[in-house]
Amino acid sequence: MSHTPRSVALLLNLAHALDHLFLLVFATAVVTIARDYGFARWEDLMPYSVGAFVMFGLGSMPAGRLGDLWGRRRMMLVFFFGIGASSLLAALANNAWQMAAALTLIGSFAAIYHPVGIPMLVQHAKRPGTTIGVNGLAGNLGIAAAAIVTGFLVEWFGWRWAFVVPGVVSIALGIAFAVLAPHESEPPAARGRQAAAPLPAAMLARVFAVMTAASATASLLFNLTTNGNGQLLAERMRGVVEDPSTLGTLLACVYAVSSLAQIVVGRLLDRVPLKRLYLGIAMSQVPLLALAAYAQGWWLYAALIGVMVLIFGSIPFTDAMIVRYVDDRMRSRVAGMRLTISIGISSLAVWLLGPAVKAGGFDMLMLAMACIALATTAIVAWLPGEAATRRATAAAAAS
Repeated sequence: MSHTPRSVALLLNLAHALDHLFLLVFATAVVTIARDYGFARWEDLMPYSVGAFVMFGLGSMPAGRLGDLWGRRRMMLVFFFGIGASSLLAALANNAWQMAAALTLIGSFAAIYHPVGIPMLVQHAKRPGTTIGVNGLAGNLGIAAAAIVTGFLVEWFGWRWAFVVPGVVSIALGIAFAVLAPHESEPPAARGRQAAAPLPAAMLARVFAVMTAASATASLLFNLTTNGNGQLLAERMRGVVEDPSTLGTLLACVYAVSSLAQIVVGRLLDRVPLKRLYLGIAMSQVPLLALAAYAQGWWLYAALIGVMVLIFGSIPFTDAMIVRYVDDRMRSRVAGMRLTISIGISSLAVWLLGPAVKAGGFDMLMLAMACIALATTAIVAWLPGEAATRRATAAAAAS
């Protein structure tokens, strides 16, 4: 197979949308679920979702290994059917601990997509940056869908249907994937495809360290915002907009607009030096997060759009580095190791979100995120530049 069939590429992009949607259904519906379970404050229920994000990280390593050694097609089938069934279980949960168990299962199957689905999508891509950008757009549209679809289902049918509908959709897409995705003649580990820019071991280790650390800080920002934006808007738009479905639509618009940044960044990655582009985006996050810490009403809404454009715009860089520097035979394993470390760290954000907002408010949280963006900038500055990478690649090819 010299290219990925369009139907399969579409299903892989839809899978990315579902992956992020499933991880945010609970956070979007948490106020209603907390009330149903007898909790006085949504912040007290939020920590029960941490298992989903812990497993989203820890499960990435075995998922990546199985993707390389057993087959990416098989693992994607496990993803579609497993996460769909787990969501149906979440719809049946009658207390916080049952919900925690179901969410942990959702996170375990959600862990499959990034180390398996993205390498499967880009393994034959002629313009990997653009392919990653489109895939990132799909993932972020899933986030937007979580805001608007979950809000609508919760308001009109109850929170349980917010888990049932995407669960059924995932299972249906799994059936389509089983029919349309070509069988792999051999697992990726048995193939002979090299990286676009092979590096010597020392520089590759440096790239991996930067990739993992920057991914961890970027994931912290991603988790804190996507899990907290709904409640941030509800608090800062009080007296301006208070209808839950309208707030959900406003948040979905933020994510839809921000998602377009991935297309732009993806195209730029095929043309502009990676380090320079990444540094510019990471540095720009700092002042906008500081502004959002104190903004109210529509000013907060405008600042939030800017913040999310930059946070979403930073997502393609890690996958672009993997495609550029890592042999396809082991991309799923490298992605899995990176995700296990970075998401394992960033999953703390979900556990801390409720208590942090309860203790210091959203203003202190946004200022803390500005400091995290500064840390990302410092980490990316350690990435080898284009000239050093070219010299190292040439030396590796000569040897």
